Amino acid sequence: MEYWSHETAIVDPGATIGPGTRIWHFVHVCAGARIGARCVLGQNVFVGNKVVIGDNVRIQNNVSVYDAVTLEDEVFCGPSMVFTNVVNPRSHVSRKDEYRPTLVRRGASIGANATVVCGNTVGEYAFIGAGAVVTKDVPAHALVLGNPARRTGWMCACGVRLPAGPGRAACGSCGARYDIDGQSCRPAQ
Repeated sequence: MEYWSHETAIVDPGATIGPGTRIWHFVHVCAGARIGARCVLGQNVFVGNKVVIGDNVRIQNNVSVYDAVTLEDEVFCGPSMVFTNVVNPRSHVSRKDEYRPTLVRRGASIGANATVVCGNTVGEYAFIGAGAVVTKDVPAHALVLGNPARRTGWMCACGVRLPAGPGRAACGSCGARYDIDGQSCRPAQ
């Protein structure tokens, strides 16, 4: 099965797109982009040349995924969230050789209108709240809110907030168990 794209979408020759991916209205995928299988790119999404997107990724409307951004499998990007790729942009100074890579690890969710400043990593299954501004790395399973984004709790891989730690915690929804300390949350062994 090949990918599907709406008639108004522009997919430049050379882009790699996995089977079952759906590309909606007014999307532009640049030639060097690599997009996995079973992804959904909502209306008015832009995907740059040096972007890697894993499998089962959902990118909602009005999101630009600029060069040097990597989204691992099962990432969710909420409506109108923002990625940057230069920390000190000026229109009269070319800084394309200064792009800082951004990595969003497997299963992470980024809420509507959140901003992820370049050069940071969002950990596995982390949850970035709507409108948050990420200015530093986010640990795996962390729930971060605000501007600048600060950790306010921990999240299960199923997307439900975990009971406060420290110690062992179980998800009230799926029952998965985690070991939580002051700085990390990881699946119990």
